[in-house]
Amino acid sequence: MKKLVLAAAMTAAASTAFAGSLEEPVVEAPVIVEETTSSSNGIWLPLILLVLVAAAVAGSN
Repeated sequence: MKKLVLAAAMTAAASTAFAGSLEEPVVEAPVIVEETTSSSNGIWLPLILLVLVAAAVAGSN
């Protein structure tokens, strides 16, 4: 029984001894997302919807 406890204690001590390393940590570069500044990209969908609603209103008369 004493040998089992001693072996468990040595295993626990040995596993914590190798927790780190001498190598430099790897740091990944941050991801940079560039936003577009064109104002015409967001206008197409509302314009198409406006044309469709206008065509529906004109066709119902």
